[in-house]
This record gives sequence, structure tokens and C-alpha cells, in this order.
Amino acid sequence: MYEHESCGVRISVSPDYLEDESTPEEGRFVWAYTIEIENTGKQPVQLIARKWMITDANGRTEHVQGMGVIGEQPVIEPGGRFRYTSGAPLPTPSGFMSGSYEMRRGDGESFAATIPDFSLDRPSDRLWLH
Repeated sequence: MYEHESCGVRISVSPDYLEDESTPEEGRFVWAYTIEIENTGKQPVQLIARKWMITDANGRTEHVQGMGVIGEQPVIEPGGRFRYTSGAPLPTPSGFMSGSYEMRRGDGESFAATIPDFSLDRPSDRLWLH
């Protein structure tokens, strides 16, 4: 699991390679990632928009941005959490993602909450050090 806290928002990410949805012989490798956003601050926060940079093993980067996540712009109360799962296909067996959420506090102040960088690796490709 990858985790980062900034501006009173803790973001945790757990990526998972989807072998059943991937077709390596066609250059299609698919991951799901589950994100949990926890409000550690004292005011409600709302997720307004997202920005992602998705980089494959060849160094090709795709920039993705849009309003909300999975069709929602959730309001997260102090001490509350919001969890969702989404996915990312790549043409290579590994890569990484990074990004941020545009958030708004209850008092109207906007800020960027950093999503921790996380790697997308097939379990069969991971190196184990002893």
C-alpha cells in the first residue's frame, strides 16, 4: 500500500494486476487500484477534480484529468473516509501513476491533495531481494 498525507487529507492506494482482463500477447496489461481518502482535518472537504500522470515502462506518459472520481464529487466529513476502485490499462507490463485531487474545504478554500506515486507491476515481474 502507498500512502501520503497533505493538507489534512490522507490518501492510500492499493494497486492490483488484473490477469483475467490482461492480454499480454496483444500488449494490454490492466490494473485496478483502490483509493481511500481520509479527512484528517477539522472541516468537511469535497473532492472536485482529479489529475493523473500514467507512465508506462517505455516512458510514455498520458495525462488524464476530469471532474470528480467515478462520477462522484464526494464530501468527506472530518474523520470520514471515501473509498473507490478504478482501473488503468497499459501497453507494457509495468509503469507507475501519480497525481492529485483538487479539493475544497467547507470554508471554500481550494487546495491540491497529493496522491502518492505508485507502481504498476505484474506479480510475476517483481524482483524479490533477500
